[in-house]
Amino acid sequence: MGERKTRYDQVLEGMAIWGSYYRENIDVFVKEYLNITYLKWYQYAVLCLMNANVIFLWIASRGMGKTFITAIFSCVRCILYPGSKVVLTSGTRGQALQILEKIQTELIPRSPNLKNEIDFKETKFSGQDAKVMFKNGSYIKVVTASDTARGNRANLLVVDEFRLVKQDTISTVLKKFLTERREPPYAELTKEEVKLERAKEPNMQFYLSSAYFKDHWSYAQMLSNFRAMLNGGRGAFVCGLPYELAIQEGRMFREDIESDMLEPDFNELKFKMEMEAMWIGGEAGAFFDFDSISKNRRIQYPMLPDHMAAKLGNSQKVKIPPKINGEKRILSADIALMSSKKHNNDASAIFINQMLPTKAGRYTSNIVYGDCFEGMHTEDQALVIRKLYDEFACDYIVLDCTGLGLGVYDALVRDMVDPDSGEIYPALSCCNNQEMAERCTTKGADKVIWAIKGSPSLNSDCAVLLREGFRSSKIRLLVTEYDADTLLSDIRGYNSLTPLEKTRLQMPYVHTTLLIDELVKLQHEESGGRVRIYERAGMRKDRYSSLSYNYYVALQIENKMNRNKVADFDSNNFFMFKAPKIK
Repeated sequence: MGERKTRYDQVLEGMAIWGSYYRENIDVFVKEYLNITYLKWYQYAVLCLMNANVIFLWIASRGMGKTFITAIFSCVRCILYPGSKVVLTSGTRGQALQILEKIQTELIPRSPNLKNEIDFKETKFSGQDAKVMFKNGSYIKVVTASDTARGNRANLLVVDEFRLVKQDTISTVLKKFLTERREPPYAELTKEEVKLERAKEPNMQFYLSSAYFKDHWSYAQMLSNFRAMLNGGRGAFVCGLPYELAIQEGRMFREDIESDMLEPDFNELKFKMEMEAMWIGGEAGAFFDFDSISKNRRIQYPMLPDHMAAKLGNSQKVKIPPKINGEKRILSADIALMSSKKHNNDASAIFINQMLPTKAGRYTSNIVYGDCFEGMHTEDQALVIRKLYDEFACDYIVLDCTGLGLGVYDALVRDMVDPDSGEIYPALSCCNNQEMAERCTTKGADKVIWAIKGSPSLNSDCAVLLREGFRSSKIRLLVTEYDADTLLSDIRGYNSLTPLEKTRLQMPYVHTTLLIDELVKLQHEESGGRVRIYERAGMRKDRYSSLSYNYYVALQIENKMNRNKVADFDSNNFFMFKAPKIK
């Protein structure tokens, strides 16, 4: 018979067996050891997938319990792998601190064993040195995602909301944390055996976020990991879990989602990204390329109507400025049918184009304001357009005068009275079509309306010119609404506004995003050298129509101004010759 094992040896052997078992079955460990038995099936599945992969990228909708699951896995890793270094970071330090908050307020009170594992004397759940220290030498530490974080080390790097972190920071700072692996003593192994054991335990990287725009670096990162997963390399895994799963499992409720959709500040694209886990961008074969449009989102601040700018103390950043020399402003409007069950995909779209001269003598179109409205009578729409024309000091109005647009035109060519203020707005007339100009009976009316009557030829030209305008960067758009929140926060008074007031101020940015989404989803067909643009069933193209006509007219104005410059050119005043001396 072999030598009888001591109690100590039996305990060590049992620990080794159970430790190995739990490392391979962490869902069981979570239930049996941590006493967390109330997770949904997909949450246990996510924990197992986290444990089985070196690189884990999770695109999660709101309400999936992403932060809570990350907190659980971080604790599991620290307990089952003594001496583990877990580093949490995010686009904002507060986001990373939420993981520690979950440990403090939700996990520790429900798990006596977890409480026993933690060294509370050395643990800090807030502050600059926030960390959870374990008695076995492991720790979970919060680090700010910046250059100041250099020098930290990690066996598990968790980057929450990774799309908000600069790509360069992840590559040059955060990933450098992973240069050292966990170092158990392995007292009874040789150096070579220790080296082989450590090779079996690579450091891990977790990237968690909601979806975003396809032109952002985070989308390329997701695709890279997705391809690695398909090829079976690097132990990579990518998943996207939409809100429908949370509804199915009772974490969210359909009635609440539907209620949110009915809110006046509901943002369809933001919902797709944050709730449906869908990336927003171009589609294969699209006439308008997403990247060529998105690269032109460079305008930081919109021009806001006076009542909106007043919310921000009439800051010069958003207040409508006086024109500079040579500047032109164009208001365009695509007029929709009245809202109805039959035409629920129609809306009137307005854009303001600030044409600014360049040093080369050309113009850049800056789309500084956009709005959209439904269900308004033609007279009401005409009044909105007329007021904005004056308020933005526009030079021209571009109006599609086919269909309902003709009714709005007829209202604009008569004097109008604002029923709220009593102000009288003088009649305007057409500047590009004599027949339309004759519909104005007011003598001396300013000829500023470009009456657009679409034809296959004109519509084709508008589409091609608009695409080329984006490709050549002659059209600039507002930045995303995500950037807007940061930019507007720098203006005094913004942070004290209600959420609804903030959303209203962000709407020009939102309409820009919706414009891009509309553009890249448009269908097209080419025949006889012409392009026909059309929308899918249930989709819209009102923003496209408004902007395409706006830019078309901007080019006509630019060409006319350049022709006038050439006509005014006098070579006698340009070339100077000195009279020759005759000997």
